[in-house]
Amino acid sequence: MFTGLIEHLGTVSSIEHDAGGCTLTVADSAAVLDDCHTGDSIAVNGACLTATDFDKVQHGGWFKVWLANETLERTDLGELKVGDQVNLERAMGAHVRFGGHFVQAHVDTTATIVEKKPDGDSIRILFQLPEPTPARPSLLPYLIPKGYVAIDGASLTLTSVNDADRTFGVMLIKHTQEKITVGKKPVGSKVNIEADMVGKFVEKSVTAALSGDGGPIKSLVEKVVEEVLAKKGIQ
Repeated sequence: MFTGLIEHLGTVSSIEHDAGGCTLTVADSAAVLDDCHTGDSIAVNGACLTATDFDKVQHGGWFKVWLANETLERTDLGELKVGDQVNLERAMGAHVRFGGHFVQAHVDTTATIVEKKPDGDSIRILFQLPEPTPARPSLLPYLIPKGYVAIDGASLTLTSVNDADRTFGVMLIKHTQEKITVGKKPVGSKVNIEADMVGKFVEKSVTAALSGDGGPIKSLVEKVVEEVLAKKGIQ
């Protein structure tokens, strides 16, 4: 489990491809390695990956992760190049303040940056989701203005949602621009998106409660409808 509060920006120092995926080495990452052990989870641009090797000192600290082809296809990690910066966050500890939102670091889909506009020292960024498919249904039902979304692993507040053109926006203050990669990406770049898991749980619970032969919510709704019809004299 993660919070979506990015701890550090690492730098991709090497990418080694193989038949099943690739090994990614992230340097300049000592800040997230002081308590690291082989097998620990580190979110890289919002994707939960397993540290297979690391060194806390050399090259400013580095660690390696292996990415399967499935991960490369479903995230923006397949577009990384040597020298690119990535958002890093260690799995949440029980002793830390919870300042973001519940982030699983299981990327739902990618979105494309379609617009960037300065707003004083801040910047407004507009993203567009891809056309939904049976394999990847639309995330729009889980996106609401002032709700949460994880973009490249960073917990951000939605400032706008437009279902008609599948777009949503966020605003980054100057401090946030300096601490995460999203503000540095140009128009046309892809970003990893994870919708708030709370919305997913609510949808599944309500759907289950309203389906089938029974369920407390369905019974309650039926009772309310019957009372309204009775008051109106409709049988």
